[in-house]
Amino acid sequence: MKFNTILMTTALTVSSMFTMSAHADNSTRIAATSALGSVVGTAVGKQMGGNTGAMIGSAVGGAGGAAVATNKHDRTAAAIGGGLGGVGGYAVGKQMGGSTGGYIGAAAGAAGGSVLGKKVSEDRHADQRKYNKKETVNNLSSMKST
Repeated sequence: MKFNTILMTTALTVSSMFTMSAHADNSTRIAATSALGSVVGTAVGKQMGGNTGAMIGSAVGGAGGAAVATNKHDRTAAAIGGGLGGVGGYAVGKQMGGSTGGYIGAAAGAAGGSVLGKKVSEDRHADQRKYNKKETVNNLSSMKST
């Protein structure tokens, strides 16, 4: 119980430092807040509902941390990545290293998943802009030829 209290206090302290000092939509900030959210969610979920609660908490915490730190265009993708990464990381970490491994896995999974989700969303937006640009050029050239 003492370990969970220390862990949650540290997570809240570090997350407040990142909130104050980092710029919006920085990948490091997104990874850190998602990881900390996942760890806190795992700890709270484990106290409330055992291993199943820990898995749900890691998903909700990872998604919430990613959503808070990401801009509005990429928020959904980062939250989905953070949630899936957190629960997957917890499950793998728990199997490999027990309870502590679950916390580490949840943090690593949520951090990686949220940044990956953000990157996928950014790439999708870039492809959409490229497609719209080609479509506009094609429409203009067809108007000139008529």
